[in-house]
Amino acid sequence: MGKYFGTDGFRGEANVNLTADHAYKVGRFLGWYYGERKRQAGDNAPARVVIGKDTRRSSYMFEYSLVGGLVASGADAYLMHVTTTPSVAYIARVDAFDCGIMISASHNPYYDNGIKLINGRGEKMDDETIALVEAYLDGKLEAFGQAWPEIPFATREKIGCTVDYVSGRNRYIGYLISLGMFSFRGIKVGLDCANGSAWSIAKAVFDALGATTCVINAEPNGLNINRDAGSTHIEGLQKLVVEKGLDVGFAYDGDADRCLCVDEKGNVITGDHILYIYGRYMKERGKLLTNTVVTTVMSNFGLYKAFDELGIDYAKTAVGDRYVYEYMMKNGNRIGGEQSGHIIFTKYASTGDGILTSLKMMQVLIDRKKPLSELAAPLKIYPQVLENVRVKDKAAAQADPDVQAAVQRVTEKLGETGRILVRESGTEPVVRVMVEAENEPVCRAYVEEVVHILQEKGHIA
Repeated sequence: MGKYFGTDGFRGEANVNLTADHAYKVGRFLGWYYGERKRQAGDNAPARVVIGKDTRRSSYMFEYSLVGGLVASGADAYLMHVTTTPSVAYIARVDAFDCGIMISASHNPYYDNGIKLINGRGEKMDDETIALVEAYLDGKLEAFGQAWPEIPFATREKIGCTVDYVSGRNRYIGYLISLGMFSFRGIKVGLDCANGSAWSIAKAVFDALGATTCVINAEPNGLNINRDAGSTHIEGLQKLVVEKGLDVGFAYDGDADRCLCVDEKGNVITGDHILYIYGRYMKERGKLLTNTVVTTVMSNFGLYKAFDELGIDYAKTAVGDRYVYEYMMKNGNRIGGEQSGHIIFTKYASTGDGILTSLKMMQVLIDRKKPLSELAAPLKIYPQVLENVRVKDKAAAQADPDVQAAVQRVTEKLGETGRILVRESGTEPVVRVMVEAENEPVCRAYVEEVVHILQEKGHIA
């Protein structure tokens, strides 16, 4: 992780530690950098950058700032308006853009925002380019074999233009519809759009495929994104599914790159359940290339036990869907993801895609003719307690010898009956303390033991 960019972009509170000026400068750099790359390759065409945003009030401010920077550097900015992160990734790839930008802080509260950079292949931007962006923000840019105290402005006819590109979003909707293997007619589906990017897309897709849809949290006002809604507050969807007698429910986050499910009984189906259900489905159909499902270190013990029983191999990466994707591309895997609901199907997408994930779960439901509760039943989840502790300095808290000693004591006490994981958030000033064990009181006690040390040593903000 760099000074500004974490595992999922440049994220912070709008106009506090992520400002309109930051966005303008990011646009200035990207417009110039990709244009210069073209020029040095003998191509005088302007750089082309596609931009999407979520429904936060500040997303409009950051969009205009980014566009100002891009066109000032001579790039053409194509605006998809309110759309999902995976749609920007898809359009960046299929329409041969130099790069894409998504303005979103994902599941964070409305007052936060973020700038996610996507390369021309629809993947999260490489670390080398991110390092150049950060160097420019700090006034220390060296690129193309020289130092740049400042980068040039475009002038006259070289100034870039903006293009309304809502057609890109519409084609992405069409692409999702094309992935529907079966008609959804007769199936009652609940959708929680988190008052975010999915609000204008998810229902259109499910309606087109014939489902009877009940939608909640699809009235964004700039301030209600993720508020008691979506994949991080799934209680509303659980209630909807039970009260309306729905067959299944899907909850997305603010930029719709995550999906969690609710079965017909109102139980939450996590990302681990999705990996189990669809991984098993792929294996049964002979589609699980490499016989491996890619997970992160946050996946539950129970998932690995269930895979062992099925004869499915698994890999564990660091937390963050970019690490899952990188491993999958390197090793030729077809499915991977996170407990949080970032699920990647490399045959269809280059990033986690919440709406795509819900379509693939519908495929299993229909093809296997079983309710979601029955499909998930063989997976026995170990009790888990996770506490997100806001700290003054993530690295200092992690490195504290007393904190490390507390973690070691808990590890020894758990032995083979569970595990403890203490890790930094890549997007927030938070240390996550997670314990899995045979029962919840044991988990809680060990989490509190470590949190107490963090507090005692003065790390808690």
